[in-house]
Amino acid sequence: MYGLIGKMNIAPGQRDAVIAILLEGTGEMPGCRSYIVARDPVDADAVWITEVWDSAELHRASLALPGVQDAIARARPFITGFGERFETEPVGGQGL
Repeated sequence: MYGLIGKMNIAPGQRDAVIAILLEGTGEMPGCRSYIVARDPVDADAVWITEVWDSAELHRASLALPGVQDAIARARPFITGFGERFETEPVGGQGL
């Protein structure tokens, strides 16, 4: 399995809009076992995304899906940058 945890920095006041976009555009992603979007409890302009995939290849392929492409295009104007990014190798747990 392949895991990814990343921080997305959002323009002030746009975090909830970006969260809604990300959640709308990620319904059907083959090979995705878990996709979690979370508010940063300290930074009002940050979002954390935690993903678990069957493989890194399926994660890369998901970026070409129409729904994902649409979500990226709609959220892009509000994304001001990216913070920490961690790749992991999930081995098990709930929901996997």
